[in-house]
Amino acid sequence: MGIYTIESIRQLTYDTYEMTLSGDMSWIKAPGQFVNIKIDGFFLRRPLSVCDIDDRYMTLIFKVAGQGTKALSMMKASSQLDILCGLGNGYDVNVSMYEPLLIGGGCGVPPLYYLAKTLKNKGITPCVILGFNKKEDVFYEDEFKALGCNVCVCTVDGSYGYIGLVTDIMDMFDYDYTFSCGPEGMLKAIYDKSIVSGQFSFEERMGCGFGACMGCTCKTKYGYKRICKDGPVLFKEEISW
Repeated sequence: MGIYTIESIRQLTYDTYEMTLSGDMSWIKAPGQFVNIKIDGFFLRRPLSVCDIDDRYMTLIFKVAGQGTKALSMMKASSQLDILCGLGNGYDVNVSMYEPLLIGGGCGVPPLYYLAKTLKNKGITPCVILGFNKKEDVFYEDEFKALGCNVCVCTVDGSYGYIGLVTDIMDMFDYDYTFSCGPEGMLKAIYDKSIVSGQFSFEERMGCGFGACMGCTCKTKYGYKRICKDGPVLFKEEISW
């Protein structure tokens, strides 16, 4: 737990915001980990994936989906937040792979940015698929491209990029491993379509955020696991679908 200072906040789309914070960044050990933010006036903390991090700053991206995140979006620079940091198990980037494919849907896009940066630092340039409902939802396409990634965007209604779902354009790429994050329906579709191994980051409603309340427990091939503590990232081989 720590106190973090908001350095900046900017609106990316009509309902999506990017927040940069300063504080102790030593708790984040891997892409795909998350933080749990206390917002004054609300009982439960809000879990948010880490989009980017360095020695001094951390970037979070969140969608306004209720009163809590609305209050968060209205906070000003220099405000302070009580944050549980470095939660969950992130992506394992030391697995054997040469041509990874990163697939993000909506609010599942942010953790893939830090993952892409981490892979680039290892000398691996991933391909990236970003899926959204419509043009107005699209964010971070240029940021991924700035890393040198081959980026394809698809929208369900065809108003931007390719028309359809992320799985509709997976065959456009040669890949030997997948990393994904997004709604469970999207993850299940990737699981069914892909013939290679991969890692899947699950979005679940959480209570405590550190495994005590068991509210985000899911069944795997090897027993029950808590998404907030044993996940949010699970390997394809352990998912029970």
